[in-house]
Amino acid sequence: MDEKKILVIDDEKNMRHMLSAMLTRSGYLVDTASDGKTGLEKVNNSIKKLEPYLFILCDLKMPNMSGMEFLDSIRNKIKETTVIMMSAYGTIDTAIKAMKQGAYDYISKPFNIDEVLLALKKAEERENLKDENLKLKERLRKIEDNYRFGKMVAASAKMESVFKLAEKASEYDSTVLILGNSGTGKELIARALHFNGLRAKKAFVPVNCGGIPDSLLESEFFGYKKGAFTGADRDKKGFFEEADKGSIFLDEIGELPLNLQVKLLRILQESEIRPLGDSKTRKIDVRVIAATSKKLEDEVKNGTFREDLFYRLNVLQIKIPPLRDRVEDIPILSKHFLEKFNRKFNKNISEISPGVLSILIKHSWPGNVRELENIIERAVIFSEKKIILPENLPEEFGIKAGSARIDDFFQSFSIKKAQKIMEKRLILRALESTGGNRTKSAKLLEISHPSLLSKIKTYKIEI
Repeated sequence: MDEKKILVIDDEKNMRHMLSAMLTRSGYLVDTASDGKTGLEKVNNSIKKLEPYLFILCDLKMPNMSGMEFLDSIRNKIKETTVIMMSAYGTIDTAIKAMKQGAYDYISKPFNIDEVLLALKKAEERENLKDENLKLKERLRKIEDNYRFGKMVAASAKMESVFKLAEKASEYDSTVLILGNSGTGKELIARALHFNGLRAKKAFVPVNCGGIPDSLLESEFFGYKKGAFTGADRDKKGFFEEADKGSIFLDEIGELPLNLQVKLLRILQESEIRPLGDSKTRKIDVRVIAATSKKLEDEVKNGTFREDLFYRLNVLQIKIPPLRDRVEDIPILSKHFLEKFNRKFNKNISEISPGVLSILIKHSWPGNVRELENIIERAVIFSEKKIILPENLPEEFGIKAGSARIDDFFQSFSIKKAQKIMEKRLILRALESTGGNRTKSAKLLEISHPSLLSKIKTYKIEI
């Protein structure tokens, strides 16, 4: 708001005149009212015109409507307006009551010009800070949106591109083929495509094409009529009919046998199915989202996947990179999983140590994001502190070859010697866990920072 509009409400004409002249010289656009009732009318008119006052200076004791009555009347109407109360009869209790009713500040009469200007300056600074906070929150929300699609989170440029492509694909009904290694999150992308898209209120039917016996595939996919085969004692809908008007997610589409690939191709071409034992076809309206960890071009060359079906599925292709190719995502994913399992197990682990993150970043992640999720779940279960430490990781992560635990170092019955050995090892482990940060290490060890520095020197620990 460029113009600093202010309303002065006071029953004393001289006070209104003095404040009006002083505030005008200071750059404010001043309006005045002789009592609370007139002030309320002016506030209502300013709201109707979408030109609200930035500030209101209001006397406490006035005829027709007192300052407190005025404050109570406008409390739920003004959002961007700061109210400062004035009175020659004020007490601390009055000031507190006014602030509880929504006033920002309270000035006792008589006051000098500087007091009023200072109160307004403080109020302006507060409003500016509120605006900056709102803008910062909006920027953070936009940044977070770039790092999130559905239930997936990431921070890498590669995944930001994936999210943008998926978000665009969710706006249309085209068939989507999602490619990626096992554990990269193909089903999460598929779910986000559906629930962010035009069919969000309809069914989402996930199907693992590699998890159904060949003998049951056709009946499961297309359904059957009562009496179609031995044991078919009722009509049953297939996956495609269940997904009518919604989406079907065909995970590991590369595992489908050739005879079913032919029938799937017909569904994509004709949008119709024929249940087993039925003489009639049925029209369906289903969006197909398929996924595979196989390279379908190679399967086509090998004759195990139909070329025409591949091209039918490959309308919009989304390729999810493996976790080892986007290590920037490991910290944000780890934090996401930490929060998830804190909630699940009712724990309050606040952070993952730099040492753990360093170990995780160096790992090759053959199981991708699913493997990372499992590792963090295990670490949350085994952690007895408010921080995930290397010792909470599986043996192949947390313990280096040839390293020894504290009790391996005891070579005598001397308590003094054992204490020194333990102390040195604990300091080394704390420093490793915090990436060499001595302040954080001191907190973990529950000793003062100077004490830690002294012990580092005594034990000749190199950082």
